[in-house]
Amino acid sequence: MKIGDKVRFLNDVGGGVITGFIGNNLVNVENEDGFDIPVPIREVVVVESDNPQADAHRQTQAAPTAAAETREKEEAEPEPADLPVSYRPQPLERRDGEPANVYLCFMPVSPMRLSESDFEIYLINDCNYFADFLFLQGENNAWEVRFRGTLEPNSKMYIETIDHEDLGQLGHLCLQFMFYKQAKPFLLKPGVAVDLRPNLTKFYKYHTFQPNDFFAEKVLTFELIRHDKPVKGDTVQAEELREALLSRHEEKTEEPAHISIKAVARKKSEKDEIQVIDLHASALLETTSGMSNGDILEYQLTVFRKTMEEHKAHKGKKLVFIHGKGNGVLRSQLLKELKKNWPQCTAQDASFREYGFGATMVIMH
Repeated sequence: MKIGDKVRFLNDVGGGVITGFIGNNLVNVENEDGFDIPVPIREVVVVESDNPQADAHRQTQAAPTAAAETREKEEAEPEPADLPVSYRPQPLERRDGEPANVYLCFMPVSPMRLSESDFEIYLINDCNYFADFLFLQGENNAWEVRFRGTLEPNSKMYIETIDHEDLGQLGHLCLQFMFYKQAKPFLLKPGVAVDLRPNLTKFYKYHTFQPNDFFAEKVLTFELIRHDKPVKGDTVQAEELREALLSRHEEKTEEPAHISIKAVARKKSEKDEIQVIDLHASALLETTSGMSNGDILEYQLTVFRKTMEEHKAHKGKKLVFIHGKGNGVLRSQLLKELKKNWPQCTAQDASFREYGFGATMVIMH
């Protein structure tokens, strides 16, 4: 520093020109109002000098510092795309989505070759609650965690793909669920454990794979939880077995003594055999190009009427019409047809375990 240098204050606003020095530690600075202010030398910095070499030296020293500061600032400020997501919107809720409903679905990787296809496994959470879950497989009394995770409300989750030769591992499953909501009050739900012993023969039957509300593709669906309660598994219960045996015994004793055993078996099998008719447009038509929704519906009803006519003389015959859930138009039309033209026949929802969503069983009388 020397007299005549312009300086600025480090610890205060403003600055001025050096007019003199007081000892080794103070400098007199004349401010813009013409007053001399004694300031410690360590608290001023030269911003302009009468010595060009000194100015050039300061600029040379300052340039790397400024560049370094800029570089450090750029490194410290990440790109917006690199910033972590700090906000997640709350899941959308449905008015009718408070009861817990959960489904387990198997989608064949090769739907036309079920006998050798692998299967993708999905869990469906059809309610407004989050669900922490454990997917367990068991053998005897030993259990193993196959998968664990969290299902978001009203969502489906891919679990894994199981090889065809490993289907036997699914003989005994247990799925445990805990339901809750995040960042808001909610009604407490008890934990649910579902014991499932899938009938593995269903993985080889084409009619057991059907579209549902969650998949346009054909899938094998097991209902796990319905309105907060676990659904009875796919196994034959002792009471059902006892009733079946009793009913078979009663049917057998009612047959005339002179009818042979082979004749009884043949008569019973013809009557009890269930015929399945898939009314999905994709199953009936090679293409729907150029057809309106009304045209497709009329074709489906034509197939229904023709099937009913073919079996009108077969008393006790059971027909299962698979129409899908959808918006319910086809099912409604089938019921109208039955009421108008086939009042003697009875109709009921077909077994969900056997035929999935959207199937109606008609019994001929």
